[in-house]
Amino acid sequence: VQLQASGGGVVQAGGSLRLSCVASGVIDSINVMGWYRQAPGKQRDMVATMTGGGSSMYEDSVKGRFTISRESAKNTVYLQMNSLKPEDTAVYYCYAQDGPLRFWGQGTLVTVSS
Repeated sequence: VQLQASGGGVVQAGGSLRLSCVASGVIDSINVMGWYRQAPGKQRDMVATMTGGGSSMYEDSVKGRFTISRESAKNTVYLQMNSLKPEDTAVYYCYAQDGPLRFWGQGTLVTVSS
């Protein structure tokens, strides 16, 4: 499984960005897809996840601001980020879960200026 993330950039506080992640390769048994982020000097933390059945989970600080969605026909997972804050600045990584295996994308940098 290969994952290609895109959509990062620089945005002012209060702005919006949409991240995309396209999965390719052997993807038929992927169930969960989602996003993690890693700020400088910090560990990588979960942001949002979604199962193939559409159930989603969010980290508390992004609830009500971020929305995860999946487009199965395009093997793509999205992260719509609204009302961005400087503390959202991080490298965002998409991932896909296939049973015990977890695959990661290359990361896309989101910078939120105050």
